[in-house]
Amino acid sequence: MNKIGFNTLVWSAAMPDELFPVLDRLKEIGYDGVECLIGLRDEKSYLRFGDYTANIGLETTAVFVLGKEENPVSPSAEIRSKGLDKIKWAIDCGHAMRASIIAGPYHSAHGVFSKNAPKDDEYMWSAEVLHAAAEYAEKAGIVLALEAVNRFECYLCNTVAQLDRLISKIAHTHVKAMYDTHHANIEEKNVSTAINTIAPVLAHVHISENDRGTPGDGLVHWKETFATLASINYTGWLTIEAFSRNDPDFANAINVWREYSKPWDIATKGLAFIQQQCAAQKLLASF
Repeated sequence: MNKIGFNTLVWSAAMPDELFPVLDRLKEIGYDGVECLIGLRDEKSYLRFGDYTANIGLETTAVFVLGKEENPVSPSAEIRSKGLDKIKWAIDCGHAMRASIIAGPYHSAHGVFSKNAPKDDEYMWSAEVLHAAAEYAEKAGIVLALEAVNRFECYLCNTVAQLDRLISKIAHTHVKAMYDTHHANIEEKNVSTAINTIAPVLAHVHISENDRGTPGDGLVHWKETFATLASINYTGWLTIEAFSRNDPDFANAINVWREYSKPWDIATKGLAFIQQQCAAQKLLASF
């Protein structure tokens, strides 16, 4: 049965204790879990976050990215090694916050480009790093859910076909795929084909509108998305990822220059929209 989650990035890229009332309300309105960014170097905050969510009955997942000096597809073995170390650190943080999944495009450095199409060596380097990371993640009971993101954010995996190729090379049970409706809306030619391509390794889904606002208010092909997820018997998370300018530093870093929707409108209307779509397409959700 699918569970419905909400990513707290719409409020903050950090995990301050001041976020706890937000978690309380997300639980009250019907969410099964919350998702946060692993980035803050205050490791104790992940432990507090995990303890608090567990106490109020919310499950946790996480997202994560790598930077230029930790790039798994760098020609430099030293930089690739730093990438592996950073992923292991993220796994430690994820374990502290009781996350079952760490999702994101950390197959390569976010926002770093080679000015060339991806090369076979780069897929090989990424696979080597991520296989080693998966060995570490397995011991922590965490699944690494890799994400294909649009051409403006990375070049290694823009489509799920590219992502599927990489996951096949990694060949580890603790490396799966995430499907993000925002990125797919930019890069994929057909929603059903894309989801069916990645179906055997699909472990996580981000419900994200084309403008990163409230799901259902934009251009994403929602009926086809939910119908296809139902047809493959998808049973993983349906997690809303939306953005705002609530955290200005984070918003500036990801080029969010205007408000798309109010955070609580996204949370309340987004939850109702997912429930409606699940019911219409007979996708079994937890409500």
